[in-house]
Amino acid sequence: MRWFYADLKALKKQKGSDNTFDTISIYPILTDKNDQGGTMKGPYFHQDLYVARLIHLAKPVKHLDIGSRTDGFVAHVASFREIELIDIRDIKNKVTNIVFRQADLMKLPPDLIGYCDSISSLHVLEHFGLGRYGDPIDYYGYLKAINNIALILKSQGHFYFSVPIGPQRIEFNAHRVFSVAYLIEILSQNFDIHSFSYVNDEGDFFECVELTEEHIKSNFGCHFGCGIFTLIKK
Repeated sequence: MRWFYADLKALKKQKGSDNTFDTISIYPILTDKNDQGGTMKGPYFHQDLYVARLIHLAKPVKHLDIGSRTDGFVAHVASFREIELIDIRDIKNKVTNIVFRQADLMKLPPDLIGYCDSISSLHVLEHFGLGRYGDPIDYYGYLKAINNIALILKSQGHFYFSVPIGPQRIEFNAHRVFSVAYLIEILSQNFDIHSFSYVNDEGDFFECVELTEEHIKSNFGCHFGCGIFTLIKK
């Protein structure tokens, strides 16, 4: 605290008799001085920026997002184009370029079949059916959602998808963690894998890596990483 009081004393001395700011109260923030200027690591930072960049390059006719972070990925995309957003929870705010619809993707609304040529769902499907967000308990909820996404997407459309990767498990009621081998197995039923990237346990990003047998078996060394797929509907 020594530097804090020294800084306060210096500020009051500089203020002198000036009354532009009549009151100086105490609100200590003691860690920012030695922190970095910002954080540019971790799964959400990297996946949100990376997939938004891919969508900007792809320029789809209609892009639909399912449950991704609104103050990260959705906001990135909305800065340069319209994005439609589906979430099981309501969102009341109205924002330019963001069109919201409340729905449960474990139960496909019929009007969404063949709806668009581009879909994203980032760090979302691991929650489906665990009840964390008010969704009904459904052990197979993630599979139902993946199959429904395949129905929503037009042939040759792109699906940008991420979930936690590592030794396969459920950590109830927070999320599931998927092995890379299992993800390849279930995704390959409806999609071709165009590329795979990941964020490791330390929060570092590895773009467009090769899915070798060794890497698949080891989950790229992750216990709780983030696998990011670019998929094309068959």
